[in-house]
Amino acid sequence: MIDKVAWILLVDGRVLGTRSHGKDVYYLPGGKREPGESDLETLVREIDEELAVRIDPDTASPAGVFEAQAHGHADGVLVRMTCYRAGYHGTLTASNEIAELAWLSYADRARVSPVDKIIFDRLHEAAELR
Repeated sequence: MIDKVAWILLVDGRVLGTRSHGKDVYYLPGGKREPGESDLETLVREIDEELAVRIDPDTASPAGVFEAQAHGHADGVLVRMTCYRAGYHGTLTASNEIAELAWLSYADRARVSPVDKIIFDRLHEAAELR
């Protein structure tokens, strides 16, 4: 099981997606937990590293835990994505391993990882993702 924490940022019915260098799909921003890190510590660190913005931990709220086959891994390797919504400070900028940022709609569902497809479905059902 791959343990990840992700950020759901919705603006005008679209969700922020990131594509890493050398990858063929988009992922919600976030990443793997370091030993001993809490969810919020992971979220703040990963979003700073990937997008050069500072998550405001006081605004963070849980948005669900989702599991699916891990993209690009052997069959049976699962990813568990613990998602949060939160405000931030700064200007979103692709940093480090991130090649591209994109505002994705439900029409982009085929372009995201398997676990993100589940999240896209949930957001679409809630009329948050158009």
